[in-house]
Amino acid sequence: MHSPPSNTNSKSEIVSPRNEPDTAEILSGVHEGLTLGTPLAIIVRNIDPRPDAYNEMATKYRPSHADYTYDAKYGIRAPSGGGRASARETIGRVAAAAVARQVLDALHPGIEILAWVKSIQDLNATVDPATVTSAMIESNIVPTGDPNMVDPMINHIKAVRADGNSVGGVIECVIRNCPPGLGEPVFDKLEADLAKAMLSIPATKGFEIGSGFAGTLLTGRDHNDPFRMADGTVVPRRLQTHRHRHDLTENRHLLRRKYRTRRQRPPRRLCPPARRPHRRSHDHPRPNRSPAPPKVHGSQVVDRRS
Repeated sequence: MHSPPSNTNSKSEIVSPRNEPDTAEILSGVHEGLTLGTPLAIIVRNIDPRPDAYNEMATKYRPSHADYTYDAKYGIRAPSGGGRASARETIGRVAAAAVARQVLDALHPGIEILAWVKSIQDLNATVDPATVTSAMIESNIVPTGDPNMVDPMINHIKAVRADGNSVGGVIECVIRNCPPGLGEPVFDKLEADLAKAMLSIPATKGFEIGSGFAGTLLTGRDHNDPFRMADGTVVPRRLQTHRHRHDLTENRHLLRRKYRTRRQRPPRRLCPPARRPHRRSHDHPRPNRSPAPPKVHGSQVVDRRS
């Protein structure tokens, strides 16, 4: 098992000034470079936590954060850093993704998953999802696949930060050579799973897949993408719409994007909510359930209770 590559863009002049090396330590689940099939335990230690920076947050709720909602739900919260609501929790996703990428490379050779900054506030990058490369994206600290927008984006972020403010943007992602058949019907459609995963990331406020909301401006004839045969494989003719059908993926590319906001300064503390009593299991005993009746298949009764 290989160590995940370092993200050179995670330490730059436009992100957090904290000095965090983000070194992952694998505690269990690996022996001599091979996974054992048991759960992987990975820890990333905070080297520069700065707890004093959160003293004011102990008596004030921050807007666009989970301070108030955690107090309302649990009656207690972690003011230093925000606890589980901190964006720091995404380091676990990065560590898990480094493992998942190796699994995908083994199961589906040739699959590519790339993400880049599509926009910062009203500054929009021009990136071709079909040709953009990892080297193009990682060549700058934004990171975006449009070299012409690197300096304007950096300068805009610096100017807003100097004013004590912040801005959001759009992150776009493409999955190339995505194998067909991913996803399950109804509740576990691939786009539903992707939407939940993306919207669970802190500060994410929107999600699109394929043509997204822009598809509502098209007619069905313009939006639909007929199939054709190419090198013995079924592929979309235009490769420009949503690139999946109903619940499952088709061949070729899958395009998605998510929208993020930025958080502001905290106001004065609101009235603390009352603590919610913990419900004990014996207060609401589970009713006794009778065995399920036998199932009938045509004229034959099948009893599955034995």
